[in-house]
Amino acid sequence: MRLFIWIIFLFAAAIGLAVAARFNPGNVVFFYPPYRIDLSMNFFIVLMGLLFVLIYGVLKAIRVTKNMPARVALYRQEKREREGNRAFRDALRALFEGRFGHSERAASRAAQSPDNTGLAALIAARAAHRLQEMERRDQWLATAAQDASLKTARLMTEIELLVDEERSEAALDAVKELNASGTRHIHALRLALKANQRARNWPEVLRLTRTLDKNNALHPALSKRLRELAYEDILADRSQDVETLRRVWSAVPAQERLQPSIALRAANAFNARGLHEDAGKIIEASLAVEWDSRLVHAYRKSAGAEGSPILLSQIERCEEWLAKRPADAELALTLGTLCLKQKLWGKAQRYLEQALSDAVDSETIREAHLKLAHLHESLNQPVEAASHFRLCALATML
Repeated sequence: MRLFIWIIFLFAAAIGLAVAARFNPGNVVFFYPPYRIDLSMNFFIVLMGLLFVLIYGVLKAIRVTKNMPARVALYRQEKREREGNRAFRDALRALFEGRFGHSERAASRAAQSPDNTGLAALIAARAAHRLQEMERRDQWLATAAQDASLKTARLMTEIELLVDEERSEAALDAVKELNASGTRHIHALRLALKANQRARNWPEVLRLTRTLDKNNALHPALSKRLRELAYEDILADRSQDVETLRRVWSAVPAQERLQPSIALRAANAFNARGLHEDAGKIIEASLAVEWDSRLVHAYRKSAGAEGSPILLSQIERCEEWLAKRPADAELALTLGTLCLKQKLWGKAQRYLEQALSDAVDSETIREAHLKLAHLHESLNQPVEAASHFRLCALATML
């Protein structure tokens, strides 16, 4: 419909011009002695129009020719950008598909575009790392370092790759550089945690674990296990003297001291240094919150000296616990052991025999027989002692 209207308009314009030209009697005369040129006004108007079109075309051609090099350069640049963007997308897709060699080659092509150089270098670094080409990886990271706007992305990538390579010290140096720039986020903390764990920097592991726990960024089971590993290493350090150990333990948050796994490690550390009273208090505080048979076992090693108020207090405490847990073989064995040390022969025999009747695991049975054998030896009863030694040996073989 629109085309039809344009055709009608053109016909109307042509008719109008023809009618107007018919009633135009004017003419134009050009004198250039000895020549004279006579033209009708209508023909002159037509010639002027054609001359205008010709001059306009020539000028435009000159301008287009003059701008041709710049247009060719722009076209080539746009073509390179299109090819670079296509290569960048190919590099990402290949990286996610696990085709690391193809990804690195595509990223190398993408890096030829100035806008893609930094990010393409990071993609190539990850691909080279997966190909175990560490030298090429470092070269790509150095290329990415030339783009200041990608500093955080480059450092995060570097930390992750160094941790994966188990170069903990180098990864921690990158973490320090990242922290110095004022950038802190959850993933960086996770990477720092892994790096410090592999570097066995347990105090820093504890600090990072608490920080991540506050942000709900760490699974509770993983957090608990990391704390256990940290405290096991810190408290098991034999180079610590008594005062250092007490100072380390006092720095542990009160809530964590009550956790059975941590309390057990602390009790073992104090027992190893002969601080049985301190170990016993740690165990008692933890058992008051949560019962754990491992702590009861450690409580036997925390026994005070014979006749000391500490040992008597421990016996009373165990009797209170046994009244609440009459079928606990580990507790009965502990109470019998404490009574044996205090030379309360009757009580010791009763509780040790109770432990034997309630025990289900061979270790408890073996230890109960061994304690009864020592008891009968102390009472000068060699037959009964020999019998329990034999039963202890049989339990060991099970």
